[in-house]
Amino acid sequence: MRIHVPKDWELPESLVTPEAEYRLRSRRGFLKTAGIAAAGAVFLGRRALGAAAGLPAAQNPAYDGSGLKITPVALVTSYNNFYEFGMDKGDPKENANDGWKPEPGWTVEIGGLAGNPGKWDVEDLVAKMGGIEQRVYRHRCVEAWSMVVPWDGFPLARLVAFAQPKPGAKFITFTSFVDPKHAVGQKDGSFPWPYVEGLAMPEAMNELAFIATGIFGKPLPNQNGAPLRLVTPWKYGFKGIKSIVRIDFTAKAPANTWQLLAPSEYGFLANVNPNVDHPRWSQASERVIGAGGFFGARQPTLMYNGYERQVAGLYKGVDLAKYF
Repeated sequence: MRIHVPKDWELPESLVTPEAEYRLRSRRGFLKTAGIAAAGAVFLGRRALGAAAGLPAAQNPAYDGSGLKITPVALVTSYNNFYEFGMDKGDPKENANDGWKPEPGWTVEIGGLAGNPGKWDVEDLVAKMGGIEQRVYRHRCVEAWSMVVPWDGFPLARLVAFAQPKPGAKFITFTSFVDPKHAVGQKDGSFPWPYVEGLAMPEAMNELAFIATGIFGKPLPNQNGAPLRLVTPWKYGFKGIKSIVRIDFTAKAPANTWQLLAPSEYGFLANVNPNVDHPRWSQASERVIGAGGFFGARQPTLMYNGYERQVAGLYKGVDLAKYF
């Protein structure tokens, strides 16, 4: 008898969609998603990304950020991690705008276990999503700092429906670009470029999972992941892969970049959890960038970054200390 010994990055079966359930989703759930997209098109208008088309987007009232103080745009666009353009927080703003031009001509390829594979110009792909909306989300970095950002984009579930994953697809793998000529950080051979991230299918179908095409009602700046990036607000920020060029549907979980670099420090789930510390620092509290001075006042970290109601059911029965 063959005994399967799971790798450190593999997920428990509870996070993998059963095939029978997936087929049901393929027939009913995806039709529902398509209906949501159609309704969104009426509400938001059928406008492509373009240089600034469709922006500013109409705000989704379910995610208007009530009770949250939005971080100033100057900080959101100058204090972030994008190691393709350097290791320091200010490097991406400087280096990503020095000759790197992600538009026009950026394409996104959908493949793997997808029933609708292909390569699309990013503007055409966004147009096919039926319009964009704005959502205000908390953003929590694994380094224990946080922001509140108004993202413009569309639900990831729409893209999943468009891709028509086959029943064997249990995960989604996202891949970023490789351009060492302009992305100075990619000249560092210690990183396994390109940057790769992934989600289990139930996570990708969650209402919060989002593909951002803009911030603050304008197209994404280069340093924030232009022309489109993943946003999963209940997870640490490194899950939010930037400047996506490829999306694959797979039967097995991908080993993401930070897992490959430091598997004891960065897990596949990357859920915000004040009860599970990083091996080198506490996650019980966070620095709020822009609050109480630039470096921010501290506040307690919320389970799932404050989105427990929306996502806790995904991890029922999962040992979050083991699968971190």
